[in-house]
Amino acid sequence: MSIAALLKEVPHPGEFIRDELEARGWAQRDLAYILGVKEQAINPIMSGKRGISPDMARSLSKAFGISAEYFLNLQKAYELSTANEADPAIERRAKLQSIFPIREMIKRNWFEYTQDISLLEAQVMRFFGTNSLDQVPCLTHNAKKGGDYSETTPLQWAWLYRVKQIAQEIVVPAYSEKKLEGALGELERLLVDPEEIRNVPRILADAGIRFVVVETLPKANIDGVCFWLDGKSPVIGMTCRHDRIDNFWFVLRHEIEHLLHKDGQRNQLSSEIVDVDLDPEAENLPEEEMRANSAASQFCADQDALESFVIRKYPYMAERDTLGLARRLQRHPGIIVGQLQYKMSVQYKVNKYSWLAKHKVKIRQFLKGAATMDGWGDPVPLNL
Repeated sequence: MSIAALLKEVPHPGEFIRDELEARGWAQRDLAYILGVKEQAINPIMSGKRGISPDMARSLSKAFGISAEYFLNLQKAYELSTANEADPAIERRAKLQSIFPIREMIKRNWFEYTQDISLLEAQVMRFFGTNSLDQVPCLTHNAKKGGDYSETTPLQWAWLYRVKQIAQEIVVPAYSEKKLEGALGELERLLVDPEEIRNVPRILADAGIRFVVVETLPKANIDGVCFWLDGKSPVIGMTCRHDRIDNFWFVLRHEIEHLLHKDGQRNQLSSEIVDVDLDPEAENLPEEEMRANSAASQFCADQDALESFVIRKYPYMAERDTLGLARRLQRHPGIIVGQLQYKMSVQYKVNKYSWLAKHKVKIRQFLKGAATMDGWGDPVPLNL
């Protein structure tokens, strides 16, 4: 137990020194003589005007036969007892920052900057739609993410709620599953030219789907998400964090498959289903994940044709042959390259043909102006 905890009021260390002098029958002048200093050097300590330095603590230790740490602890206890109380807002801000990426969210204009902790807490509760900081309501979602595949982290929750906020302000017609099924053929015709990706938001909106692109938070590792606002209003959110044509189309089709099977629609506020980039050899994947991955892979490239190509060409897959396969399947070469590299890593445990990666072009630029995009220095203004 500390000295400060034992005493209601912690006296200055000079008082302890005075007690030691009285116990030994020494005068203050005697102590100065023993320490080899002038009496004027002792006066400020005895009167409480100066603290005990580490050098003085060592000297007093030799004079009284008491450890130097004892005198330093006396000084520390006294200073703590006389220090101003810390601002209570510090602890409350620390609690928020330990749970949510508050500074990053302020940087993104998700929150207004404020030193008023009550106002900041109010913004956090409003953001998550709750009246308590200790309760963040569940938002049923199917989020495709990489990295850690355990339960959803606060970082990921923050991203998901941002998608939800933006989606709630997007106006689209009533959702039609029939229109979405018909839209799949229209989407497939866009797979040749990366610039055609600008048509994706319109096609999804025509089917009653809110499509949102929100920049991922650091270490959140989410690629995309599919959830329902009210059981009948679907939302697809994406991060485009890889900004590659193959990843974009795979993630989009993956989320569409969840939507077509109404995954997560019934348990909107009671559970979550998280889609992750699991290890290719992982076992016991949920049925809905296997189904979504299979649909996405087949959408990106006919898997039988891809398998036949690998069997015939491996290990010598020339760029000319790969481009020829892309033309035959009516796909952009970057999509085919992405599928081939994935197949190589799964079937042959090799990470080869990196020189083909040049075909996996960037696509986020083609979404600007067409999709509702939040991030990259340009936040979506919301009426919260």
